[in-house]
Amino acid sequence: MLPPGIRNRLRYSECRRTQHVLSRVDARGEAAIANECRCCHCGNTRAGRREWVVVDSADVVVIGAGHNGLVAAGYLAAAGLDVLVLEAGSSPGGNTITEELTLPGFAHDSCSSAHVLIQSNPLLKDDELGLLSKYGLEYVLTDPAVAFPQPDGDALVVHRDLDATADEIARWSSHDAREFKSMIKEWTAGLAAVHGRWGSGLDLGDGEAAQRYRALREKSAWNVVHERFADATVRTFVLWLAMATIQDPRRPGTGVLPSSLTSGRLSFGWATPVGGSGALPAALIQQLQANGARVECSSPVDRIEFGSGRVTGVRTADGRRVHARKAVVSSAHLTKLPGMLDGITAPDGLIRARDSWQAGLSVFAVHAALRGNLEFRSRSGPLLSAAAGFGAAAGALRQIDAFHRGEADATDPWLLVVNQTVVDKTRAPAGAGTFKILTIAPYHRSDGRSWDNAKQVYAEKLVDLVRARASGLDPDDILALRADSPVDVAGHNPHNVGGSCHGGEFVLPSGRVVPAWSSHRTSLPGLFLTGATTHPGGSVSGRPGRNAARTVLTDLGIDPGTVMGPT
Repeated sequence: MLPPGIRNRLRYSECRRTQHVLSRVDARGEAAIANECRCCHCGNTRAGRREWVVVDSADVVVIGAGHNGLVAAGYLAAAGLDVLVLEAGSSPGGNTITEELTLPGFAHDSCSSAHVLIQSNPLLKDDELGLLSKYGLEYVLTDPAVAFPQPDGDALVVHRDLDATADEIARWSSHDAREFKSMIKEWTAGLAAVHGRWGSGLDLGDGEAAQRYRALREKSAWNVVHERFADATVRTFVLWLAMATIQDPRRPGTGVLPSSLTSGRLSFGWATPVGGSGALPAALIQQLQANGARVECSSPVDRIEFGSGRVTGVRTADGRRVHARKAVVSSAHLTKLPGMLDGITAPDGLIRARDSWQAGLSVFAVHAALRGNLEFRSRSGPLLSAAAGFGAAAGALRQIDAFHRGEADATDPWLLVVNQTVVDKTRAPAGAGTFKILTIAPYHRSDGRSWDNAKQVYAEKLVDLVRARASGLDPDDILALRADSPVDVAGHNPHNVGGSCHGGEFVLPSGRVVPAWSSHRTSLPGLFLTGATTHPGGSVSGRPGRNAARTVLTDLGIDPGTVMGPT
């Protein structure tokens, strides 16, 4: 019996020698129209079973069931197209996946933990696909948004309220509190709307807000923060947030991050998907199935086929061929895509993308099952927060400089600490907690040691840093601990090349570094791009998927406005 998504769909039987269509059959293998290859003189007939292969077809084949691939597929299916998603792994989600990494009953987010950026995407903001209203997706918008425990036992706490957060900042600097409110109000008064157009790959226009946005974007986050704020603690907290997309804050082009990422936390807190990060792909798959689309796992695509002047379909590693009647949307890593093309030389654009890519800052993660939740120290007593930030601004720069030397720094590094069972008790047995540290570390170590031999020691150093400012991390509190080095991160998902789970970055001919390849359209008719290596880059934003869907629909002559808003 074939899966429900394949029943009643026509499939094609082809001569394996020539790839000529021999017969059209229904889902039960009946109603053959032709019994032998009449297109050439290969002599192949249906009697030679080994020479035949059944080929599925769809209007659009999407390569990869990460959240961006699923978002693209969701919009295309909602527009009435017949969509098939092929995923290499045994389960969908890519880097939005939740697993029992330590002990049974403890659900850990293997990569992404917060879904903040996607909250401002019209996908969720306007619930364009019904993920929130129809398909069970639910978020906790936390307050506190994030806490910053200090060495002296105090904590700077960011709330989902501008005035409350400014009052908190004023404990360190009244000047910085005023500047903080000014920065956020400037963002929400016009820059945020322009940023939304930028994220959607749309023209920014020439208005006053667009001009200010372009000027801000040219700066570095480091310079923006040091121009506006005076106090070291305040600078640290804003720069910590600006590094949430794992980019060097000294790099030109990061100047919008202090405003955009901080504003997002004020609006949505540490947006936590109930049940884990995997709740997002689960809802997307429900939406796809409701619109007649198929999602098939353990189906790695290794070839994209080209013929008659256009991309015609894909072939999986086991030899299965799928005909794409209208388009192929690939979320394959752009360093791998040129080698997947069959029947044509990779065009210059894809070669440039492959050759200009670099991993950027790779990541190291620690996952733990705990007896209970962490409590961070603050002047008012123990503090519960789903997320916390560690590492002074100077320490983060020291860590990045050490990274480029192949050293894993643990003196005062940038650390994201996540304890999401504070707001989502479905992730652990009653009373217990889950815990995660994310930081930056090199894929290749300069000391010659393998990460397999060094990761446990490094993980324990990071836990010690958190333990100094929190309770609930004594050795007896830790039921199980797992360290994932950048090498482990790379092995977890074929898209995490070089240990980067944020898509890496591209070096333009000018020398400028950008976080994503700008186009979702290729020079090959019928081939489109999505995923974390495409605009606007990594993190859980859903923007690369939505952008790709808009591009496909436009090229197919289907009005994107039937399924999505204008920005």
